[in-house]
Amino acid sequence: MLVATPSAPILPRLSRFAWLMGLYAENYHAIRRVIDIDASAAGQSVSSVGDGLDLHIEVLARHRFMLELRLSYAFADPVTGKPDPSAYVRVYTDARQAEVTHCYVGQRWQDALGLDASSGTVFAHRLRMNTFLAKWLEYLHGVGHGGGTPSADPLHGRLRTAIA
Repeated sequence: MLVATPSAPILPRLSRFAWLMGLYAENYHAIRRVIDIDASAAGQSVSSVGDGLDLHIEVLARHRFMLELRLSYAFADPVTGKPDPSAYVRVYTDARQAEVTHCYVGQRWQDALGLDASSGTVFAHRLRMNTFLAKWLEYLHGVGHGGGTPSADPLHGRLRTAIA
């Protein structure tokens, strides 16, 4: 006697590249919930929701179809003195994608991984940085940061040292 066994549906698998591009698209929509990228002009602003962790937003450059940002808290890394955490984000408004290019000043992938890093290592690094951005943006939106919260930056570049 033959017994028919139900077959599991075959679902298409995403390549790692498609996964990363999807993450860039999700980050674009998430960053729009936190920052009004259409109205952002070059300069610094602060988003404060009263939790003691003000989000500092610096628009580094605005191009026709791209916006370059730095997101950080006003805490200084005790070793480097640079904002921590800090993410440099490139927002492509025409493609509706946002990617982290690096997380610290001078820490592009070449600085973090070396010039002889394999393509797989570079790809994994990009995936980790952009997953970090996705989680951070979700957190920021969850605590109340949004397009209406930024105001002029009263510290204008001054950082607080984190209290351990």
